[in-house]
Amino acid sequence: MSPTSATRNEGADAPLGVPLPERVADALRESILNGGFKPGEALTEAHLASELGVSRAPIREALRILAGEGLVETIPYKGTTVRKISRKDIEEVYSLRRELEAFALERLINAPEPVDLAPLDERCARMKALAADGNFAKLSAEDEAFHRTMIALTGHELLASVWDSLAIRMRFIIAMRNRRNTDPMQVALNHIPIVEAIRNRDLEAARAVIATHVQSAADLIGWVEDGTA
Repeated sequence: MSPTSATRNEGADAPLGVPLPERVADALRESILNGGFKPGEALTEAHLASELGVSRAPIREALRILAGEGLVETIPYKGTTVRKISRKDIEEVYSLRRELEAFALERLINAPEPVDLAPLDERCARMKALAADGNFAKLSAEDEAFHRTMIALTGHELLASVWDSLAIRMRFIIAMRNRRNTDPMQVALNHIPIVEAIRNRDLEAARAVIATHVQSAADLIGWVEDGTA
């Protein structure tokens, strides 16, 4: 499926009550996050308007929305492209993610009463099913959703708010990392130790899991620097 045909289908499925620019932005966002549009690829208003069957005005507004989210960048007189991920982007996102998740795990493990981990178990089961089907796009979305669910289980509203502000950029990087992984099942299985560390109230094991995630960031930085990401 081409990026534009995928975008058209996603736009058709959007709720009709949502303003057209937001529906277009939702569709383009999914295509970018799922790898339909590659980093550095040009996004021209005329082409997208023709493919989606809309005027250029909602396309222009949708691209402004995506620029605000850090997914695309517009250079005057040169046009709009999907933003390329830099070493600095990855370092900043992962360094903050590491601290947020470490804080979340500590709260969950040290909670007075055991936390209901059924939501995380369900996320793991869905990831395994998606991995078995080889569905990398939905696997990456479920990967980010697992971590968002873990943050939500802390009941810490400010922590959840900070996480949400990073969610789109994290999913972009997660999707890029997962596309480099030749074994999608390993992506799913990597999350089980997180759940078990919380279940066993094992803070040391939880910190070791965080260290593994940091290493995956270092690997991705290497791919970005050698141009293979």
